[in-house]
Amino acid sequence: MPTRSPSFRPRVTESKTTLVGYSRCSASAPSRWATERPYPLDSGTPSAPSTVDGTGRGYDGPVTDEIERIIRAGMTETPDFPSEGILFRDLSGLFADADGLRAVSAALVDGVDAETVVGVEARGFVFGTAAAVATGKGMLAVRKAGKLPGEVLAESYDLEYGVATIEVHPDTLAPGTRVVIVDDVLATGGTLAATIRLMRRAGWVVAGVAVVIELEALGGRSALPADVEVRSLLRL
Repeated sequence: MPTRSPSFRPRVTESKTTLVGYSRCSASAPSRWATERPYPLDSGTPSAPSTVDGTGRGYDGPVTDEIERIIRAGMTETPDFPSEGILFRDLSGLFADADGLRAVSAALVDGVDAETVVGVEARGFVFGTAAAVATGKGMLAVRKAGKLPGEVLAESYDLEYGVATIEVHPDTLAPGTRVVIVDDVLATGGTLAATIRLMRRAGWVVAGVAVVIELEALGGRSALPADVEVRSLLRL
């Protein structure tokens, strides 16, 4: 599921399988992880008696099997889109599932010592806002360049074929405010690393980073500062 412009995706060719942006993709890749909701329609937020060992590392609140199943049920996979070799992951089904969206968003920031959720444009806005509402926190939107009026603080990062810039109003939060950064996917880590730098330059404390999906083959975690805890709800 690409989260930035096509130029964001690094390309490594390996015989018939291509690693492009987010995942190894072959012609036999499934088009959907799951077709049925993993919990009853009237169950509300799913309970979670079992956990996935090691997932959500760095946080007290373990990630549950149920949360992983909710994500998979709301995710579709389309091989060779938007171009050959790219496996496109779409979370539109999760966005449309009220119970699932609430459960996943709350799991992102549950137990994190932060006052404000930071959502990274664009899908980070969805999970960030839902997480903020679910946990009674404020929400701060990190925008792409040129989207905010007035004085902004900007941070740039390299893409495969250029440079991208993100911005924030530096006076939105008080100095020392603890924030947790939320996005849909951790791929190469460029966007999230830039967001961490931006938060720190603004004088805010980064309590952690939380993503719905982490694509481990791309090594994005290693691009983030070692002192920042990372929670990923589903690792692929």
